Amino acid sequence: MNYNEMRHFADSWGLLFMGITFLILIGWALRRGAGASHEHAARSILENDDG
Repeated sequence: MNYNEMRHFADSWGLLFMGITFLILIGWALRRGAGASHEHAARSILENDDG
């Protein structure tokens, strides 16, 4: 596989793969019920675990 073939593949199927992956990750982050885990992650840095 030469450079031009790799570039054509990246421009077509690679772009499609990255676009679908982006949409899946956005959907996963914004799904119902994810708010509690996001809230916990946002506040966990403020918790004092030193005792």
